[in-house]
Amino acid sequence: MNVVLGVSGGIAAYKACELLRRFTESGHSVRVVPTASALNFVGAPTWAALSGNPVSTEVWDSVHEVPHVRIGQHADLLVIAPATADLLARAAHGIADDLLTNTLLTVRCPVVFAPAMHTEMWEHPATQENVATLRRRGALVIEPAVGRLTGADTGKGRFPEPEGVFEFCRRVLARGADAGLADLAGRRVVVSAGGTREPLDPVRFLGNLSSGRQGYALASVAAARGARVTLVAAHTELPDPAGVDLVRVGTAQEMHDAVLAAAADADAVVMAAAVADFRPADYAASKIKKVDGVEPEPLALVRNPDILARISQQRVRTGQVVVGFAAETDDALVNGRAKLARKGCDLLVVNEVGAGRAFGTSDNEAVILGADGTETLVPFGPKTALADLLWDLVATRIG
Repeated sequence: MNVVLGVSGGIAAYKACELLRRFTESGHSVRVVPTASALNFVGAPTWAALSGNPVSTEVWDSVHEVPHVRIGQHADLLVIAPATADLLARAAHGIADDLLTNTLLTVRCPVVFAPAMHTEMWEHPATQENVATLRRRGALVIEPAVGRLTGADTGKGRFPEPEGVFEFCRRVLARGADAGLADLAGRRVVVSAGGTREPLDPVRFLGNLSSGRQGYALASVAAARGARVTLVAAHTELPDPAGVDLVRVGTAQEMHDAVLAAAADADAVVMAAAVADFRPADYAASKIKKVDGVEPEPLALVRNPDILARISQQRVRTGQVVVGFAAETDDALVNGRAKLARKGCDLLVVNEVGAGRAFGTSDNEAVILGADGTETLVPFGPKTALADLLWDLVATRIG
């Protein structure tokens, strides 16, 4: 596919080189359109060498080809990375004073912005209004990451990792221009992922085998479809997905508190995390020692809060859709239907686990049960495919 990579004048321009490499190595033809300011950070020869295509910098270059029109007409995706506060402002107001902003007005393909700037600039009301305007028009504006900025400053505004931006764009390309791309635009969703851990002593815990892959796939796909995503993640070794607000937790109680807080203004809540049902009744402040000839005391457990049931039964807003997951080892559908009725959620994703299925894998298969009696089969395939299908069902139910 044909990708136009716009690069604006921020220090994160050097990271766009890695993004460009990922596009070209995956078989895409990339045309780089840097602004004049961007060339102060990375020169045109670098973009040409990495893309294998000529670099367009001026409206007045190759005028006979009408570049400000032709480049946009042939694009399957336009991604601007990094997108500075200035670029976002010009794009939001339709200002076309260079080749990149002219191209923005001619493209009819999906447009992705990957902002990068200091926290104060990102949080400024003018920038937030510009972002809201672009999103309202159907553009996909990735939430910047939190971390080290230019100099010693730290905060929200960091350019997301190029791998995450590429995966975001790959999901956009996979859906195509006519596939209801931004059908979740303007929606706020909460996704939980990973496996919680309940500490027994300073070195031991009760946990599970969840890798977080399905929850991360759900968060990434929702972001690529235009949603504002809060991802509440327990223990996982996966890289942070681009375009989501990430909240890290450890225990079931921490997840309970974080999900309820995020759900207050959410249109949908998807509980994909493997939340521990029980925790040790007592926490040992020191490591529990093994004593020769003495059997350990039985481990007493107490129940953890039931997050799915509470959210389902105490909806904080009308029309909120709640989705649960059921990992079963036998009688999956029977147990799934019983759980759906017991929890009171709108949809329940039922999948069988064990023997290399579901946990820790890149693929999944499931049946999605609806409170309205529907059953949707999800054939074996990538977890992103299940995520897309689930969001299709959620989108039709959001009030």
